[in-house]
Amino acid sequence: MGSRLSTRLLNICISCFCKVKKLEKAEVTLVDGIRLGVIPDVVTYNILIAAYGRFVSFHEAYSVFHRMLKAGIRPDVISYNSLIACATKRCEVTLSHNLFEEMQQVGVYPNVWSYNMLMDCNFRVGNPAEAWKVYHDLIGSNISPSPTTYHILMNGLCKYGYPKRALDLFRTLVKHGCKPCLEAYNILINGLCQGGRLKDAARIVKKLRGSGYDLDPIAYTTVMKCYSRSGKFKKAIDLFSEMKSKGLADAFAYCTVIGAYVKMGRLKEAEEYMEQMMQNGIQVDSVCDNNLINLYCRQNLEAANGLVDEIERGGWVCDEYTHAILVDGLCRAGNFERAQQHIQYMDAMGHLNLVAYNSLIDRLCKSGQTNRAMEIFESMELKDSFTYSSLVHNLCKKQLFRTACKLLLSCAENGIKTLISAKWAVIQAHTMNCGKIRRVCDPLLDHDWLTGKVQAFLDQLFRNPDYCRHVRMEAGR
Repeated sequence: MGSRLSTRLLNICISCFCKVKKLEKAEVTLVDGIRLGVIPDVVTYNILIAAYGRFVSFHEAYSVFHRMLKAGIRPDVISYNSLIACATKRCEVTLSHNLFEEMQQVGVYPNVWSYNMLMDCNFRVGNPAEAWKVYHDLIGSNISPSPTTYHILMNGLCKYGYPKRALDLFRTLVKHGCKPCLEAYNILINGLCQGGRLKDAARIVKKLRGSGYDLDPIAYTTVMKCYSRSGKFKKAIDLFSEMKSKGLADAFAYCTVIGAYVKMGRLKEAEEYMEQMMQNGIQVDSVCDNNLINLYCRQNLEAANGLVDEIERGGWVCDEYTHAILVDGLCRAGNFERAQQHIQYMDAMGHLNLVAYNSLIDRLCKSGQTNRAMEIFESMELKDSFTYSSLVHNLCKKQLFRTACKLLLSCAENGIKTLISAKWAVIQAHTMNCGKIRRVCDPLLDHDWLTGKVQAFLDQLFRNPDYCRHVRMEAGR
């Protein structure tokens, strides 16, 4: 009895160290316990596996699992679930499936959480069909699904464009006597709104109110955003008034209703709500502020600058994204001189803003000022993959294929990875000008960053001249 209590105390101590991320002290405690004759059990190792998987890496978690096997302790379903959770967090879907199969082979039966994590992992990597198959396997194994099972399913189905299937699943649950929780309603409302099914979302909101629940700030803000995006500003404002009367209006709700007024061009009302929010002591983060500034820039650039000044007076410091938004707004208005001056001001202050530079180059190219964009590009000391990719795409649109190809090659030589779409843009653009394909695309074959798909495309292009005409005809359609 004493030994069992000592093991329990050992587990409590190790768990406490793991919770505060002091894994080295947890390991020392384990060693000290063994020296004192306290034998660790499966719970001891499960605590360590979970901690290493959450805070360090899968490799370290699996090494603890291996130590447990060497100590002669048989892993249980929690051991495997901890490893699957770690693999799921890192979107290692093959590894998750392998662990799931391994646990069954060694006689450890998966529980509902094993299936839940496997479904979640498949949704994370963009494989909803396999996730749905895992759900059917769960039903076939006579294990009762948990509420989390349905939350994962509905969220995943909505995310990958199946809101109707998620809605059917929800209705089936209700039909069989299951009472969905508030989280389930929020997931479905958000998914239906994102999928543009506003009427269905409104019905679910009505059903939620009739089921004894009341809308929480998340549900309110989700529906408000949906109304605002679809141009139903009055409904969004009415919903905010209802939310405000219940004392539920938070920073996100205020930002949403301010955004609705800005989109309607009613900047005075937007400013009134901004002042009201500040008077109520509601703090907003930089993401909310930048979103509002972006909306103002699209409607009235001077009002956006005024908003920045007002926010700065409140103690908020503009970040690089705020300046990039202002530069983009100036470029949209065609005021490239002022945009460039703003960037030069940032450079003088010691704040190199690549996002702002990339926006300026992209807007210059789209306005037909490619030479000026190239001059700014050449003057930049630091460039990233988006700088190159944006310029390559715009050069291809202007049929400056050779310049685009040289730019792409210099990018590879400097060790900068560009987007695969930029590489394709150069190659496919040359199919419109068959005589130059071999001469300009030959250098591309010397670089190892081409994917097998691109290599196959070029090989077929060079071996079969008729293929070039076929591609040009397809593009013409």
